[in-house]
Amino acid sequence: MSPPNNPLHPARHIRLFDRHWAWLEAQPIGAGATLRRLVERACRDIDGHYRKAAAKEACYFHMRDAAGDRPQFEEAARALFADDRSRLRQCIAAWPEEVRTRIEAMLGGA
Repeated sequence: MSPPNNPLHPARHIRLFDRHWAWLEAQPIGAGATLRRLVERACRDIDGHYRKAAAKEACYFHMRDAAGDRPQFEEAARALFADDRSRLRQCIAAWPEEVRTRIEAMLGGA
């Protein structure tokens, strides 16, 4: 890894809120090491947390575009983000089959 002052690898800056800095500074291993661990954990995504979140977000955008004007849309979105699959299925039961099938497929791996 090149040092940050190397002109070929300029230092990158991020902006955080004061509460973020306070949390980072309270970590026993320091802010930089904590950030590196968080990034590494996200890159590996061992528990699938980030894949699940991405699948939900993609599913929400599909729901919004394909059925945003359908009855129960808002309740379906709440169920989606609450991980309440049975409630989600109830909310979308009257939606067109192709929309329901796509939603199920998008969430299948999540």
